[in-house]
Parts: sequence; structure tokens; C-alpha cells
Amino acid sequence: MRYLLLRLFINAVGLYAATQVGIAGLRFDGDWKTIVVVALIFGIVNALVRPLLVFLTCPLMMLTLGLFTFVVNALMLALTGWIAQQLELGFVVDGFWAAFLGAIVISVVSFILTLFIREESHSRQRRAYG
Repeated sequence: MRYLLLRLFINAVGLYAATQVGIAGLRFDGDWKTIVVVALIFGIVNALVRPLLVFLTCPLMMLTLGLFTFVVNALMLALTGWIAQQLELGFVVDGFWAAFLGAIVISVVSFILTLFIREESHSRQRRAYG
């Protein structure tokens, strides 16, 4: 449960950061509760749709040495934006390039936060057993 809440927090921070960087076509008009709901949608989309899409595009992934993953991530963000628009959450992704650049920002923020959290966890374990 703790892991899921942590991933939700990281997704929310990543989504918020992507909307604040100034990418044309990627915007968010709402409060922190709404971005958490959008992060929850993003997590569900990534858990349910992404594995199928990765499986179906496996030959492209191999051909591009994994670079097609950026396209898959952009499609997941675009789908999240579409769902959020249908629910009138104020999260908008206009176009592929906005989704592509936004997905890169989210990936970088997620990577950095995950490293930071992992390092904190390891240092706590060392203190407890050290």
C-alpha cells in the first residue's frame, strides 16, 4: 500500500512539473486534489493499457533499441489527458508533441524522485542494521 501511495505522489509531482515547465499544449487548471486524481488516472492507464501497447509494439521497440518507449509514454499521457478532459478535470494535452515532451519531463522527475527515495530507504536500513 505504501508503494502505491508513493507512486501516486511521484506521478502527481511529475504531472504537475510537466504542466509548469511551459510546454505548449500541456496545461493544468486546478488544485492539488485534482492533480492527484489525474495522477491516479495516469497510474491506472499505465497499469492497464501500457503493458498491452508495449507487447504489441515489441518489434518497434527492438528495431529502435527501446526509443519507441518514448512514443508509448506519450500515448499514455495523451490518453490520460483525454480521460481527464472527459471528466472535466482541467488537465489538457493538446497534440502529440505536447504529450511527447510532457512524458519526457514526467520520466525525468519520476527517475530523480525514485532515486532520492531509494537512497533515503537504503540509508535508513544501514542505520538500523549498521
